[in-house]
Amino acid sequence: MKRRQFIRGAGAATVAAGAMIAAPAVAAPQFKWKMVTTWPKNFPGLGTGANRLAEMINAMSNGRIQVKVYGAGELVGALEIFDAVSRGTAEMGHGAAYYWKGKSTAAQFFASVPFGMTAQEMNSWLYHGGGMELWEEVYDKFGLVPGAAGNTGVQMGGWFNKEINSVDDLKGLKMRIPGLGGEVLKRAGGTPVLLPGGEIFSSLQSGTIDATEWVGPYNDMAFGLHKAAKYYYYPGWHEPGSTLECFINKEAFQALPEDLQVIVRSALRVANQDMLAEFTMKNNQALDQLVNKHGVELRNFPDDVLLKLRTLSDEVVAEEAQKDEISRKVYESFTAFRDQVQQWTAVSEQAYLNARSLG
Repeated sequence: MKRRQFIRGAGAATVAAGAMIAAPAVAAPQFKWKMVTTWPKNFPGLGTGANRLAEMINAMSNGRIQVKVYGAGELVGALEIFDAVSRGTAEMGHGAAYYWKGKSTAAQFFASVPFGMTAQEMNSWLYHGGGMELWEEVYDKFGLVPGAAGNTGVQMGGWFNKEINSVDDLKGLKMRIPGLGGEVLKRAGGTPVLLPGGEIFSSLQSGTIDATEWVGPYNDMAFGLHKAAKYYYYPGWHEPGSTLECFINKEAFQALPEDLQVIVRSALRVANQDMLAEFTMKNNQALDQLVNKHGVELRNFPDDVLLKLRTLSDEVVAEEAQKDEISRKVYESFTAFRDQVQQWTAVSEQAYLNARSLG
């Protein structure tokens, strides 16, 4: 009898153990987050980049964080996302830091600086040159945790309905251009206009603005900007390596256990790298279509225009940096790193590209 009781007990234990092994380890969602963006819903490159970031966080956390993405205007307006995340209406925001210069002058340095650093150089400053720590310091008073979430690489100079043959052609020009680039245009005699992406085409087509920059061929063709302007200028002196951002409500981020915080930060770094790779490939394909299929007139800014813009940029950026202590601190870090890293760039990337172009 004792033997039969032992066998029955052992069998029951085996069945229980088998049930435990067979049961899938599915973690119930613990954190349901909203991500608001400055981009139209599912917009190529930028909007889809936000979508992929959300998908990565969902997958890497095994569903413990579930992020739902809202395009511009779905939950809040495109340029209202900073305040929405700061006050906790949403947990995450996806945009570009130069949109928030009204909140903080220093914020602009974490998006792009005219004649500043390329994507590769920006990432180096952010991750290994102290830039990320400064970015966190700037956003901390707004209750936000920032992170790089993509990069467009060198952008195009923009779409114009008249030729730019001299600096005088910039005078009186109404152009959609944000951030420090807009301040430089203003110094050159133009009128910078800040518009969210979804309003650019209609404004250009109607003549509300005379010119616009957006991103590059991939995004510009998606907006149909070639149907509203004749001339497509390069290079994008104002945005040589534009960092896209994802900022997180600080209380929401700190409520995550440590492993989920690491997952979120890791997903941001993957998204940052992936977007640059996507833009590099698709910009090339789109530019070919714009020129050879749609007959776009591709123009290089004259050297004297670029030299003048460079001089004005140095003046504007230095003046903006004097507006408050944190801006000076960020400016000094940014310029010191740029001056140091460009020495290596000159004998590596730039020298190689020059050599590849010979003949």
